[in-house]
Amino acid sequence: MGLPIGLVQMRCSEEPRENLERALARIEAAAGDGARVVCLQELFRSPYPCQSEDPARFALAEPIPGPTSEALSKLAGARNVTIVASLFERRAEGLYHNTAVVIDADGRLLGCYRKMHIPDDPLYYEKFYFAPGDLGFPCFATRDVRLGALVCWDQWFPEAARLTALAGAQILFYPTAIGWQFDEGSQVDAAQHDAWETAQRAHAIANGVFVAAVNRVGREGAIRFWGQSFVADPFGRVLARASATQEETLLVECDLARVEAVRRDWPFLRDRRVDAYADLSKRFRDD
Repeated sequence: MGLPIGLVQMRCSEEPRENLERALARIEAAAGDGARVVCLQELFRSPYPCQSEDPARFALAEPIPGPTSEALSKLAGARNVTIVASLFERRAEGLYHNTAVVIDADGRLLGCYRKMHIPDDPLYYEKFYFAPGDLGFPCFATRDVRLGALVCWDQWFPEAARLTALAGAQILFYPTAIGWQFDEGSQVDAAQHDAWETAQRAHAIANGVFVAAVNRVGREGAIRFWGQSFVADPFGRVLARASATQEETLLVECDLARVEAVRRDWPFLRDRRVDAYADLSKRFRDD
C-alpha cells in the first residue's frame, strides 16, 4: 500500500473567497477519496497576481496564521488530512513573501517555507511583490511522510531540491504557476513544457525522492497556464499527469519504500564529494 496524495489543479476567479471555498471543497473530496496529503497550486486564492506591478494587489496578502491558514487547519483536522498550500504572506507592514504552509492532519500548522528564488521576468514580476525567503530549505515531519514544500521558480534549481532532500524529505511538493506567456508556436511550447517536467524528474532521480508538481490551468491575462500537474517517483518515472486544459484533482499512490530501494541501487548520496563542492557557494567561477 502506498501513501495516497492529492494534487489540486484549478482555475481561479477574481474573488478570493470563492477560490478558497472551491479549494476547500476539492481538498475535502480528495480526502474522501483516500488522500492523506493534499497540495494546492501556487497562490491559489486569486488569479496569478504578478503579471504587472500593481500596488493594489498587496491587498491580497494576509498574515500567517491568518484567515486562510486557519480555514485550512480546521479542514485538515476535521478530515484527518495533511495540507500544503501556497499563500501571499503579509509578514509586516511593507514586507511580503510567497509562502507555502504545511498543516498536519491534526490541524496544527507545522511551519512555513518562504520561496527562496524570486523571478523577475515578463509577466512574472515577483520581485516587486515578494522578499526572498529566509527560512532555508526545511523538511516537515507530518503524520505520514517527511516532505518538503518548494515553490514554482525553485523547481529549476538542483540546489533547492538537494538541500531539502538532505534535510530528510521523501516527497518534494512544488506549488506552481507556470505557462506560456508568448505565442511562439507549438514546437516551442512543447519544448518549454518538456524542459520543466524534465528538470523536476531529474530532481527525483538525483535525490531518490518523489516529486509532485501542482500547476494552474486555463488562461489568465496573457499567460496560458499549461496544467499537467504530475507526480514522478524516485526513478524519475511519471506516475500520473493531469489534463493540460481542465481542472482536475490528481490522486496518486506513492510507495515510500521506493525511496530506500532506489537509493540503494543508485547511491548518489553515498558518493557525493562533499569535500569538493565549496565553489557552489560562489555566484560564478571567474578563474
